[in-house]
Amino acid sequence: MDYENDNVFARILRGELPCTKVYEDENVLAFNDINPKTPVHVLVVPKAPYVDFSDFVARAAAAEQAAFWAGVQRTAEATGVAATGFRVVTNNGASAGQIVFHFHVHIYGGRPLGGRAK
Repeated sequence: MDYENDNVFARILRGELPCTKVYEDENVLAFNDINPKTPVHVLVVPKAPYVDFSDFVARAAAAEQAAFWAGVQRTAEATGVAATGFRVVTNNGASAGQIVFHFHVHIYGGRPLGGRAK
């Protein structure tokens, strides 16, 4: 699948659509999800165009990948969930539930999330 330059996250990154920013640096933008599933539900997107996780891993340089994950951690810290616990989720492809085809992760937190492995 080719990257679609008019997807909603690309439009947010270009400033064409509004968002409530939580964290931003030269590599990532993090903003509140418009339909939150938990008290803290933030999307973290790389500023470069990647379709999904697989595309990001295949094409992003190691330094860019490290900067992205550091941005995820800084976002968790900015929202306060780094201290209390959080979940990071990405959907890779349509069959996994990916709706916007710009790689992104969800940070969920702000309440106990359950799902404890036994």
